[in-house]
Amino acid sequence: MSREAGAEGAPTFAPVSVEVKRLPHGKGLALPAYATSGAAGMDVVSAEDVTIDPGARYPVATGLSVAIPLGYEIQVRPRSGLALKHGITVPNTPGTIDSDYRGELKVLLINHGTEPFEIKRGDRVAQLVLAPVVQAAWREVSELDATERGAGGFGSTGGHAKL
Repeated sequence: MSREAGAEGAPTFAPVSVEVKRLPHGKGLALPAYATSGAAGMDVVSAEDVTIDPGARYPVATGLSVAIPLGYEIQVRPRSGLALKHGITVPNTPGTIDSDYRGELKVLLINHGTEPFEIKRGDRVAQLVLAPVVQAAWREVSELDATERGAGGFGSTGGHAKL
């Protein structure tokens, strides 16, 4: 993502091109879009009507397939309003769509609420964040360097009880 100076010296970012294919059941729906100029996530909408019962999970169709450029992923994240008001979230947050996946983009939702949750075609169901990816090259060693924290695990840096 390149950075340029915009009006009055404010930084702007050149968007990364992502190819999108609208599937037949996605006809007439809005493409994922940023709600504001400073938004990190794009709202994505449902391509189907579905009701998710309390405790249930469901992969919501979006009617879209994408070709993410190599070196990027799309992260699927919950919408905070749905989580707060209804207990609707993405159980594997963030979900990852890899650059070599070409199937339909679906949003896996779970209902942690107490009531069935109704989704209508065109409702915003999640946010998509295009993010750069760095792949690791593992290098096995016999010892790791020492740090102040060392092997302290869960809760070892805070004032709470250790697990």
